[in-house]
Amino acid sequence: METPDSYQTINNNSEFEIKIKNSKFIGQVFLCESESKAVSILEKTRKKYYDATHHCFAYRIGLGKKLVIRYSDDGEPAGTAGRPIYDCLEGQDLTNLILIVTRYFGGTKLGTGGLTHAYSDTARQVLLKAGTVEKFITEQIPMVLEFSDYNSAERVIHQIGGKVIESDFSDVVRLTVEIRLSLVHKLKNRLIDLTSGRIKIA
Repeated sequence: METPDSYQTINNNSEFEIKIKNSKFIGQVFLCESESKAVSILEKTRKKYYDATHHCFAYRIGLGKKLVIRYSDDGEPAGTAGRPIYDCLEGQDLTNLILIVTRYFGGTKLGTGGLTHAYSDTARQVLLKAGTVEKFITEQIPMVLEFSDYNSAERVIHQIGGKVIESDFSDVVRLTVEIRLSLVHKLKNRLIDLTSGRIKIA
């Protein structure tokens, strides 16, 4: 099975705050493409809200077999915080993000059902505020071609969905083309056929 080259994630980092029975819940969601970045964001949040009672979180990073997941109740009753937050991410198939819900205890216990609802509702609301977007994994392909092949090659590149991000015109034409991972082989084959093998592709 091929590794997917597109994924859903948030459009913007966002924050949402709600009060439930005097407890304050602060939901924050951040884009991040590595587990180390997620850990760094979590540490910064703990320092920012150093006097909070709990910092519950969930993150999903990567795709396919390389997907990394983690969630934590951070002292809340087991299963009432981290998992409900994670379920919101998984339910929308979102990745490359961390969602943290910080709680300031207001003196009234919410019970396990109330906690689960509070954490999942805060997570849903901050995701709604952040919005979602589809992103693509791309590859950059260096290539060298003759001037006589340039115009037709450029048309093929654009037709297939590629974008020329670097170009150099000297004794030959040197291009760097960015294209979705799933279209790399199609582009290479079309350009080789078009130029009868004259093109040199890295």
